[in-house]
Amino acid sequence: QVQLVESGGGLVQDGGSLRLSCAASTRIFSIPAMGWYRQAPGKQRELVAAITIAGTTNYADSVKGRFTISRDNAKNTVSLQMNSLKPEDTAVYYCAAASVRSGNYDYWGQGTQVTVSA
Repeated sequence: QVQLVESGGGLVQDGGSLRLSCAASTRIFSIPAMGWYRQAPGKQRELVAAITIAGTTNYADSVKGRFTISRDNAKNTVSLQMNSLKPEDTAVYYCAAASVRSGNYDYWGQGTQVTVSA
């Protein structure tokens, strides 16, 4: 079982930056992939960014060039640097970890609110 705890959310103005962090309760070096999802009110949860065990990254088109995901296996953390934030980035952001057994994102954090004011 992997427990994930997010931090770093908050209120920021349009064009500002935030850095989200996700701390895992276990060593992450063997976790196949870790990702950040978000869910805005009335919308489905969507993948924002992901990083594999090999360090390969992928991003939603809406955040490419603005967000950067990274993982620190020594600290068992995954971070999401968010720059040039827009009001449409407002959402609850969730950290997720893929299961070694299934490869699916089976482990989730409780979420952290990000609000971007116009």
